[in-house]
Amino acid sequence: MDVLIIEDEAAAASRISKMLQQLDATVRVLDVTDSIESSVQWLENNPQPDLILSDIHLADGSSFEIFRQTLVEAPVIFTTAYDQYAIDAFKLNSIDYLLKPIKLQELAQSLEKFKKTKYKIAAPTVDYTLLLQALQPQIKSAYQKRLVIKFGQHLKTVEIAEVAYFYTQERVTHLCTFEGKRLPIDQNLDEVEDILDPAHFFRINRQFIINIKAIDAMYSYSKARVKIDLNPASVHETIVSTERAATFKQWLVGK
Repeated sequence: MDVLIIEDEAAAASRISKMLQQLDATVRVLDVTDSIESSVQWLENNPQPDLILSDIHLADGSSFEIFRQTLVEAPVIFTTAYDQYAIDAFKLNSIDYLLKPIKLQELAQSLEKFKKTKYKIAAPTVDYTLLLQALQPQIKSAYQKRLVIKFGQHLKTVEIAEVAYFYTQERVTHLCTFEGKRLPIDQNLDEVEDILDPAHFFRINRQFIINIKAIDAMYSYSKARVKIDLNPASVHETIVSTERAATFKQWLVGK
């Protein structure tokens, strides 16, 4: 079984790939694409895979845009962090889905469902525009508005809109507000990334997630990377990793 994975987080894509091969030794992951543009190019220049696993939210927009731009005949299993109301929209459109974080047993059930229906019925024709409209209220509400931070026995809330960037230091995740306050938080960067609105925040590398309003200056760097000066300033060097550089530039212009 040939599978295409559409996922802009390398660690998540690697985990999905490993789980697929754990569940079925015949699975061959043809490729991993991480954006609308790269996915459309891949689909237009390669034979259709047997199955596509696609995250809904990519750094450059909704993955539904892929299916509006090019013909996709393969069945799709979407991965999503959306709530039950959004799931109802998927059911109405006969699309399978997996809630993040993906569990091995649930992935196994989706694969079994795919195998049972593969040769019985054709993949359903889906109006992705209507599906996106159905999901829009959930997309807007899916992003967290504030964080609760512990100080011993005390609790403090921080508005996410006031955060300039998140970063890791000595295996502890911190946030830095626009006022320059630096506070440790319980979540790791993967967990933080899932609750942030990607229109405003971007993970530039394994160590940093930045708010677009915190960018003070940018410079071309080696291997097509981008070096960023943040405000408030960071004591750590902030460079967009090579694999994220192209998507970062699309994010800057709102694609």
